[in-house]
Amino acid sequence: MRNEMNVQFSALSENESFARITVAAFVAQLDPTMDELTEIKTVVSEAVTNAIIHGYEGNPAGTVYISVVLEDGVVDLIIRDEGIGMDDIEEAREPLFTTKPELERSGMGFTIMENFMDEIEVISHKGTGTIIRLKKQLANKKAMCN
Repeated sequence: MRNEMNVQFSALSENESFARITVAAFVAQLDPTMDELTEIKTVVSEAVTNAIIHGYEGNPAGTVYISVVLEDGVVDLIIRDEGIGMDDIEEAREPLFTTKPELERSGMGFTIMENFMDEIEVISHKGTGTIIRLKKQLANKKAMCN
């Protein structure tokens, strides 16, 4: 069975926790382990924070879009912005790389996403925004049978 959720919200830092909780509540129906749920919440937090801080450069007029598809025990998560985009995706994915050192950003967002998810795809074009697609197969056998 396929189940899908879409949500959008203003690019405000205070909405990051809303995004985490909303995605976690939706994914919970697959009965993930606590570790899996924590990992999913963490990657949502990282991707949404990147969209707000880097994509929109803190401009609250921007909108962050989240789409989640649950199918056969797989969480397929897309987080998208229509912000400034990235010049060099490979450079942005390097551990410790940040364009905002003055904000004390660790530059570990993509590294965390890669470690917690089975697949990560990043599409970005200068001036049109960024799409981050993340996939995770949940370990729970029951979830795969629904």
